[in-house]
Amino acid sequence: MANGQWYPAEWPDRIRALAAGTLTPVVPRRAATVMLLKDTASTPVVHMLRRRASMAFAGGAYAYPGGGVDPRDDDLQIRWAGPTRAWWASRLGVDETDAQAIVCAAVRETYEEAGVLLAGPTPDTVVGDTRGDGWEADREAVAARDLSFAEFLERRGLVLRSDLLGAWTRWITPEFESRRYDTWFFVAALPEGQRTRNVSTEADRTVWIRPRDAAEGYDKGELTMMPPTIATLRQLTAYDTAAGALAAAPGRDLTPVLAQARLEGDEVTLTWPGHAEFTKRIAAADRGTQ
Repeated sequence: MANGQWYPAEWPDRIRALAAGTLTPVVPRRAATVMLLKDTASTPVVHMLRRRASMAFAGGAYAYPGGGVDPRDDDLQIRWAGPTRAWWASRLGVDETDAQAIVCAAVRETYEEAGVLLAGPTPDTVVGDTRGDGWEADREAVAARDLSFAEFLERRGLVLRSDLLGAWTRWITPEFESRRYDTWFFVAALPEGQRTRNVSTEADRTVWIRPRDAAEGYDKGELTMMPPTIATLRQLTAYDTAAGALAAAPGRDLTPVLAQARLEGDEVTLTWPGHAEFTKRIAAADRGTQ
C-alpha cells in the first residue's frame, strides 16, 4: 500500500453486497474520542495508541483514546462545569441527555485508556494525580463497566470539566462496515500534574508524537490509520499550542463525514466527502490489505 490507510480485505465484497441490497447496514453506535495534546518547546504533541493486532476493529491501527457511549451516563445529573448541557446539545446536534452521555464518554475514555481525568473537586480545579491504588481500582471498575462514569464522579465528589474539551469533528463509520460508530472527536490539553499511562486493554503501545511526524509516518506507510485519524492529524498541524487548537474548536464544522460507495460495472469507487485523499477505486479482482 502506498500509505498507511486502513483498508480491510472484506470491504469490496461488503460494498458490492450493500449495492446489491443483500447487506443491511448496522445501526452506528454513538462514541467519542479525544485528541489529548500537550505543549513542548517547539510544537504540541498528541497522545496516540496502537490498537492490538488481535482487535476485530482496526487492529494494528494508531488511534486516540475513545469508545462507545454508556447509556447509564445520561440518567444522572452529575456535577458539571463549563458550557451548559443545552449548549453542548446544540453544538453536538443532539438532545441534552445525549449530550451529557457523549461528553461523559469523551472524559471517561480518556481516563480509562490514558489515566487522565478531566474533572476536579471544584468547577475551577482539576485532579492533580490519578495514580495510586484507590484511583486504579476505580478506573478498573469504570473500564469493566462495573461502575458507570457518572457514579464514579458522584462517589469521588468530582465536577466534570466540560470546558476542558472542544468538539472538533464527527465521523460515521461507512454503511458497509460490520462494526459502526457515530463518533464525535474532541480536543483537550493534558492537565498540569497528570501523566498518561498505557492502561488500555486494547493497545499494545502508546506514544506522544507531533501530528506532523505521525502524518509523515502514515504517508510513508509506516503507521496504519483510519481516515478520520489521519485527517485530524493533518488539521492539528496548523496549531502551535494546545490552547490554540482548543480555541479553534468552537468554530469547527461538525457535519458528519460518511463514506460513500458507488458501483460502476464491477468497479467500486469509495469516497469520503471533503477528503479526496482517501478515494479508492476497487476492481473486481482487487483485495484489500490490513
